[in-house]
Amino acid sequence: MKRISVVRSVLLSMLLAASAAAAPAFAQINFNIIIAPPAPQHEVVPAMTPGYAWAPGYWGWNGDRHIWVRGRTIVQRDGYRWEPDRWEQRGHAYYRHPGRWERDANYKVVKVKKAKKPKHRDNDGDNDERGHGNAGKHGKGGKNDR
Repeated sequence: MKRISVVRSVLLSMLLAASAAAAPAFAQINFNIIIAPPAPQHEVVPAMTPGYAWAPGYWGWNGDRHIWVRGRTIVQRDGYRWEPDRWEQRGHAYYRHPGRWERDANYKVVKVKKAKKPKHRDNDGDNDERGHGNAGKHGKGGKNDR
């Protein structure tokens, strides 16, 4: 009888431990910021290389005041546009929405055709037959070269 109760208690404790581990923990920290962010600073946007986008700077909150976070280049996602960080006022508090990629409804797929390479080309670029094989002759000094 005692052995059955020990097994039962071990199984019950394992079941409780497994259910606690399987339940997701939803932790979210919210705090109200009652100080409005300053106006955005002007930044000079650098020349973008293809495949990159500009994420403008924004005012971040560091616990007791707003700090300016400089803009940065980010890798472009085809079919999306960057929605920058922004602050929203709700009642007497301000909430920051982080920047994110938004699907661009005006995006058009552009297919780029690659230029075809010539099938045969020698080193000097004039596409003559020099340098391409030996026209059936396999070296010098053979019995056909006498």
